[in-house]
Amino acid sequence: MIIYNVTIKVESDIAEEWVKWMKHEHMPDLENTGLFTGFRLCRLLEQDEAEGITYSAQYTCDNLDDYNTYISKHAQTMRDKAFSRFGGKFIAFRSVMEVV
Repeated sequence: MIIYNVTIKVESDIAEEWVKWMKHEHMPDLENTGLFTGFRLCRLLEQDEAEGITYSAQYTCDNLDDYNTYISKHAQTMRDKAFSRFGGKFIAFRSVMEVV
């Protein structure tokens, strides 16, 4: 199993709206690609929130082929939607992991 993890620091003034957007638009859009088998949004605890709130969005897929298909065919569109809606009020760091 592959985990595509996106850690996002979101400015506090948009955090509530951003969480709603993630749960009701962005994550369902990723689910609709048919490439992921699971989704989870977490808030990191014990973090300095002076510059924003940190979240981890985790998406699981069966194999690297599905992940690579997402990256090549869908990722840029998804990222563009986020920037169009929230501009520079967030920053994201992405990582890919394999469950062992």
